[in-house]
Amino acid sequence: MRAGNGLVGSGGGAGSAPLVTGGSKAGRPVIEASAAAIATLRDPVTIRERCRLIADRSLSGRSRWFVVLPDRLDGIADEVAALTRERFPDLQVPYHSRWRHFEAGGINRHLALREALERQHGSDRAAVARALLDLAVVSVLLDAGAGPEWRYREAATGVELGRSEGLALASLQAFRDGLFSSRPKDDPLRVDAPALAGLDSRRLAEAMQVRSNNPLIGLEARAGLLRSLGAALVDRPELFGHEPRPGALHEALTAQAGAGEGVEAKAILALILDGFAPIWPHGPRIGVQSLGDCWRHPGLPVSPDDLSSGYVPFHKLSQWMTYSLIEPFEWTGTPVRGLDALTGLPEYRNGGLLIDGGLLVPQPSLAQLRPLTAASEPIIEWRALTVAWIDDLAVAVRDRLAKGPGGERAAGLPLAAILEGGTWACGRRMAARLRGGAPPLPVETDGTVF
Repeated sequence: MRAGNGLVGSGGGAGSAPLVTGGSKAGRPVIEASAAAIATLRDPVTIRERCRLIADRSLSGRSRWFVVLPDRLDGIADEVAALTRERFPDLQVPYHSRWRHFEAGGINRHLALREALERQHGSDRAAVARALLDLAVVSVLLDAGAGPEWRYREAATGVELGRSEGLALASLQAFRDGLFSSRPKDDPLRVDAPALAGLDSRRLAEAMQVRSNNPLIGLEARAGLLRSLGAALVDRPELFGHEPRPGALHEALTAQAGAGEGVEAKAILALILDGFAPIWPHGPRIGVQSLGDCWRHPGLPVSPDDLSSGYVPFHKLSQWMTYSLIEPFEWTGTPVRGLDALTGLPEYRNGGLLIDGGLLVPQPSLAQLRPLTAASEPIIEWRALTVAWIDDLAVAVRDRLAKGPGGERAAGLPLAAILEGGTWACGRRMAARLRGGAPPLPVETDGTVF
């Protein structure tokens, strides 16, 4: 990674008050400036640019929170490449997505679901795609840190899992049971606005097997997020249809792309960020528009002419959702292009890999700062460093994989495959070895960011 110009702007630090502009008397210039800022902060190019600025600043020794040791990248790349080879010897690496979690324990549950949907809908590929997208959206929104104590036991197999895999199995069974459908008897395999609007934490707790001795972090926040999703679907019939469901994104995106054309990964992300913007409960706003997973960092330059300046966007859950919607499109005949427009996911497995591998060394000042939340400056910085360095790590991993069997495939592995192969799995393995699976920094979360 090359050091940049390291511009440092003045302005509010992490967690500062939301920027509010406009209002009922706002003129057209203010409205246009707000719209331009929001569009900038939703662009994955901006994610990379802002994260790189923070990374360059840290690399030049101006971080309060981390010392960066770039020479440790090679050792991390060696470990990631070795694990990728161990898991996928032929380098036929699937995408990092929610669908991998549905394969936990070596059981391909999503294949059985797809077959059931094909029996139900026959040759109507769009109907199958809608149902698969429905599942992916709600399952991703339920996929945030569960906490170390929570477990889910799958009745049909006896498999018992925690964390992301357990959440996946729980959401899949809830989908099969019709929890998210307003017609659970005759059409359970769907997600629609009326069912989401009526979803309370008690029913969600039952589906997730939550008990006093099996607590799940952020249960009420998860239920609230799904209710907010239901409201957002109703508010945008042009995106989600007059019988609102998240799977209607299939029609919106294929119509946008044109008949017979594939869809762009960045177009999927853009529609998610637009259509689901109202559901995010926290974070700053520009005017009345929530920015979602987007935070202020004092190391970024600030310009009075650019309302987006000073913010670093991540959109981790939205990008995770985008990665998880790619396969339903492909399985039902619509190719997805431009996967590498998306970034690495700034969460505690990828970020933990960089700390545990010695590339990022937390400074003593960080240990004195509690609580650490998504709005905390060191967490914002850790996530930005993760996005920037995962890009560099991906290049190094491809170089190593190119030197072994099937190496001709290495250059074509998208970032989604490097993550799966990969950085996420290696981060989890290191965390298990060093701390029993806990992240290297104790981040307090309600389950809607991490």
